[in-house]
Amino acid sequence: MNIAFFLLPKSDIIYLNEKATIRQALERMEYHNYSAVPVVDDEGRYINTLTEGDILWKMKNTKGLSFDTAHQYFIRDIERQREMKPVYINSDMIDLIELSKVQNFVPVVDDHGTFIGMVRRSEIINYCFDRIK
Repeated sequence: MNIAFFLLPKSDIIYLNEKATIRQALERMEYHNYSAVPVVDDEGRYINTLTEGDILWKMKNTKGLSFDTAHQYFIRDIERQREMKPVYINSDMIDLIELSKVQNFVPVVDDHGTFIGMVRRSEIINYCFDRIK
């Protein structure tokens, strides 16, 4: 099975540029009811995934950072609690399944590392369930 079959394209999901502020990230995550979003650079390359937990730890450990001042801080400066690895679009299904064990979604990149979309864990579980049935 090809990973592209499960791909939710970049145009259909929310992601952030690493130059976004913490306030922008919080507002977009709240509006879309997301607890994690992919982060890309100016060239569209996948950097990592930002989670609510990452933001909370940054706020807890940064003197002067509050929701009122969050527009002064950038998400590129937030340390991630864990790395959410991507798969390449031409990877094997086993790679996708392996990552989905510990990630709610798996970012997908092309050969140049450009973010092209993601695969949700629920889609992978459905695929595996259908194969077992």
